Amino acid sequence: MEQYEPDRLSPAQVAAMRRSLRNGRASLSRRSLLRASAGGALTVGGLGALSACGIPAAGKTQGGVSAEDHSATEKTISFSNWTEYMDVDKSEKHHPTLDAFTKRTGIQVKYTEDINDNNEFFGKIKPQLAAGQATGRDIVVLTDWLAGRLIRLGWVQKLDPANLPHAYANLSDQFRSPDWDPGRAYSYPWQGISTVIAYNKKALDGVEVKSISDLLDNPKLKGRVGFLSEMRDSIGMTLLDMGKDPAKFTNDDFDAVIARLQKAVDKGQIRRFTGNDYTADLTKGDLAACVAWAGDVVQLKADSPDLDFIIPDSGYITSTDNMLIPNKARHKTNAERLMDYYYEPEPAAELAAYINYVCPVDGVKPYLAKIDKDAADNPLIIPDQSMAAKSHSFRLLSSKEETAYEEKFAKLTGA
Repeated sequence: MEQYEPDRLSPAQVAAMRRSLRNGRASLSRRSLLRASAGGALTVGGLGALSACGIPAAGKTQGGVSAEDHSATEKTISFSNWTEYMDVDKSEKHHPTLDAFTKRTGIQVKYTEDINDNNEFFGKIKPQLAAGQATGRDIVVLTDWLAGRLIRLGWVQKLDPANLPHAYANLSDQFRSPDWDPGRAYSYPWQGISTVIAYNKKALDGVEVKSISDLLDNPKLKGRVGFLSEMRDSIGMTLLDMGKDPAKFTNDDFDAVIARLQKAVDKGQIRRFTGNDYTADLTKGDLAACVAWAGDVVQLKADSPDLDFIIPDSGYITSTDNMLIPNKARHKTNAERLMDYYYEPEPAAELAAYINYVCPVDGVKPYLAKIDKDAADNPLIIPDQSMAAKSHSFRLLSSKEETAYEEKFAKLTGA
C-alpha cells in the first residue's frame, strides 16, 4: 500500500489546479451550457494556502478501514457529488431518482453538491483520511486519476459484491477493469466523460476534419483550432493520433507529443488552450474545430445545428467519475445499496436523460428511449459497439510523473 507523503503541491500541480478552477471542467457546472453559471472556486489566496498546508504523516495505511456499520439502525447516507450532476424536477428542489430510492428503501439521502474540483476536494478530505478519521461522507464521486490515488493510499473501502448485484451485472465492458482499480473492487462509475473533436460546419466552409492531424497540420485552419487545457485530454488525443497507447506511453512518447503541439503553437495553428469556454468560440465560429468534451457537444447541438462532432479513427479518450466509499464511513451497506440502485436500468435512464454524459449501464437504451429517443440514439450518451471499441483511458501517473508532465504542459500552454 502506498504511504501518504504530505508534500506541498509542486508549482506545476498548483498551475494545473488553477487552470481547472478557472476554465476547466470545474469552472462550469455539468449542465452549465443550459442552466447554471460558474461553480464556486478557490481564490488565488485559497490556492496558496492549500499548496502550503502541512498534514501529519499518515504512516502505514490500511485499505478498507471501516467504522462500525450503522446501516441497519441509521437509515441515512451522506452523498457528496459535483454540482449539477443529478436529475432534478421542474421546481429544481427535488431529485426524483433519489426520492424514489428513499421511498423504496426508507433510507434518507443527504445529498450535497460540494465537489467543484478534484484537487480542491482532495485538500478538503485528506486531513481526516490521513489521520484515520471519518470524513462524514458515505459516498464521494471523484475522477478516475484521483480515485486511483485514494485506492493506492488505502483511503477507501473495498466493496461487498453481495450488495452490488445490478452493478456487477450491468456495468459496461469498457469501464469494467481500469488499471487503477482492476475488477472494480473499490469503485463504480457514476458517469463517463468522452473527449472528441467538435466542429462548426459553417466555419469549416468545406474543410474536412477527421483527425487530430487535421487540426494540427491543415493550414486552412490556422488560428482557428482549440485544444483543451486539461493535460490528459489534449495529450491523450494526440498520443492516439501518433499511434501510441495512452495506457502504456513512455516519457519519450510524452515529450514527442509536447514537441508536436509546440510546433503547432509556434506557427499559430492552435488559437488557444481552453476549458469549457471553447463552447462560446465554437458557436461563434472563432474556432472552426477543437478538442472538446462530449457532454458539452450534446448540449451545444441542441441549440446550434451547425455544430457536430467526429470520433477519429485513431480513437478517443474516455475517463470516468466514480463512486467510492471513504474509510470510516458509518453507512457502508446503505451506500452500496444506493450505488447498486443507479445500475438498475430505469433510474440509470432517468439520470442519463437529465445530465447527458456517457451512461456506464448496459441495457439502459430502451428505458432511455421511453424518456428521450434522441438521447437514446446519441452515441455520446449510449456508445454503440464501434464507438466503445475506440475508447481509450489515460494511464495512472505516479506523483513524480504527474509533476514532470504538468510542468511541461504548463510551459506549452503558457499557464
